[in-house]
Amino acid sequence: MNQTQQMNNDAVVEVLNASGASDIVLVCEHASAFIPTALNDLGLSAEARHSHAAWDPGAKAVACEMARQLDAPLVASKVSRLVYDCNRPPDAPSAMPERSEVFDIPGNKKLTRNDRETRVARYYTPFHDRLKQVLSTKPDPVVVTIHSFTPIYQGIQREVEVGILYDQDTRLADAMLEVETGTFVTRRNDPYGPADGVTHTLKEHALPQGRRNVMIEIRNDLIETADAQTSLAIQMSRWVADAVTQSKDISCRV
Repeated sequence: MNQTQQMNNDAVVEVLNASGASDIVLVCEHASAFIPTALNDLGLSAEARHSHAAWDPGAKAVACEMARQLDAPLVASKVSRLVYDCNRPPDAPSAMPERSEVFDIPGNKKLTRNDRETRVARYYTPFHDRLKQVLSTKPDPVVVTIHSFTPIYQGIQREVEVGILYDQDTRLADAMLEVETGTFVTRRNDPYGPADGVTHTLKEHALPQGRRNVMIEIRNDLIETADAQTSLAIQMSRWVADAVTQSKDISCRV
């Protein structure tokens, strides 16, 4: 990789606490609402650019504190999921959505095949290559992705506070649900699940390799302030660490 390529990659993905000793590797695909200047804000209003449609509010702050608590590396995207959703494969319409929640995305309408391939090369590939590289440094990596979700979706109030999501491998999710102390309203594959196409990172970097994995969704009204983010991250870190220990000797059943 030449210097220009490295600079371009650094602009779209970052690794925090890269030397973290834990086998846990944290991932935050929707960490940022940033839209590169060349894309002209994708034609969006300020409201849309700062809404949950563009990123997962609070998720990166929680993930950063978890990285500190667990001494784990964190791989995070530095661009909005409306530019490219790094938790979607290149052939998914939702990777570069024309509409997200209540917002039309003018800058994603009528993208040519070349336009899409350019975004894949510029945003998706560097992110997943970097994640793959970080995972390769661990003897028994555990993939934990951190997301947040809106409390009201399409006018419906969501009761769930923390979702524990998985695809086919239930080991870590089962352990998390077993050790959870009832602090949160916690549910399996809620508010999303595999049928919603949200488990791409797990399917790409954990299932084929037999790695334990889980996707954590946090209702974003629980992490609106810095204090709330820190407090929840501390609780979540203990929860994840206990579950990783409990699931260590369980064979993959996929």
